[in-house]
Amino acid sequence: MSALAHSEVALLNPDKNPFLRWFLKPTFYAQFCAGENPAEVRRTIDGLKKLGFNGVVMGYAREVVLTEAQTRDLDTSSKDGAVIEECIENEIKPWAAGTMETLRLTQPGDFVSLKFSGAGRQALYALKNRLPPSPALKKAIDEICDLAAKRDVPLLFDAEQTAIQAGIDDWTLSYQRKYNTKPGHAIIYGTYQAYLKATPAVLGSHLAIASKEGFTLGVKLVRGAYLGSDPRHIIHDTKEDTDNCYDTIASSLIRRKWGPTLQQDVAFPQVSIVLGSHNLESMRKVREIRASPESAGTELAIAQLQGMADEVSCELLMARQKDGLGAPSQVEDPPKQQRLSEAPRVYKYIVWGTTGECMKYLLRRAHENKDAVSRTRQGRDAAWAELKRRAKAVIGLA
Repeated sequence: MSALAHSEVALLNPDKNPFLRWFLKPTFYAQFCAGENPAEVRRTIDGLKKLGFNGVVMGYAREVVLTEAQTRDLDTSSKDGAVIEECIENEIKPWAAGTMETLRLTQPGDFVSLKFSGAGRQALYALKNRLPPSPALKKAIDEICDLAAKRDVPLLFDAEQTAIQAGIDDWTLSYQRKYNTKPGHAIIYGTYQAYLKATPAVLGSHLAIASKEGFTLGVKLVRGAYLGSDPRHIIHDTKEDTDNCYDTIASSLIRRKWGPTLQQDVAFPQVSIVLGSHNLESMRKVREIRASPESAGTELAIAQLQGMADEVSCELLMARQKDGLGAPSQVEDPPKQQRLSEAPRVYKYIVWGTTGECMKYLLRRAHENKDAVSRTRQGRDAAWAELKRRAKAVIGLA
């Protein structure tokens, strides 16, 4: 997979080698990706929504991969006129066009995931040095954000490697100040990785800024995606530490109260929350808090990757259906639609692009999910139990 994702040889490019494409598209690609064109993507989205998902978190798979020479000479992209134009034409414009098309493929209630590094060298240079985006890149981001606000499709600014994350945080707060003006409803979300020791302090400071300046903070909370590249010493020492960090942050956000992990001396601000997790125990804790009197009723969505942790997604869907459609037990219970709106919304994260464009995404997911074997076993066991249940039902033994 690594060879297919990074090789410049046409023979190893699924978009140029029809045999590779014939093998990969109906197998690995179909398991994790939404489609190569708008028609295929819409069919995937429609299928997910028919299963009961509230919507999708969709991203454009195209990534800019720099050579060693380009990486060493990032500053050239901000100084040399010819290189600047090359970056604009070959990196920024295709990234912007793909992201705009992604927005047009979604509906209100969906999300779009945006990765700034996909815009190429100018973005990486500015982020690494904590500079504002270049004029061409700023124009592209402004147009993307304007369309997102017009369509009411929130943008999730992805977390990336630590080397550029501080710059991403700067840009995220800047755009949140501009677009997150409606109390309790964010258009721009920042992403926070619970496996980083610094995340509670960083998120706490951003919550304090939102409280003081009066905007809604959009928070996407994940466990972490760059174990292979982030320095080990900045990551929690054990998985248990990461799990505890994730669960306590999620609890504070849903309750809108400071806790043992998130601590500041200001009022807790308005927040909108997206929780990305394949951990069933964490999601069960989230449901318990959401159903308790402590829940602040904030916007809350939960998402899993397409092709992974389907047993987690299905349990969440069944719980939502039960919470929203069950008969009230008391006269003073809230009406059905109100209870449905308060239940966590459930999403699948999908990407679209050609088979070749998606190879880097598939490789990254493989690296990020090395504990997938245990989840695969859980899914296998759940599927086998369901097959037995249906077989018994056919012969009247269920």
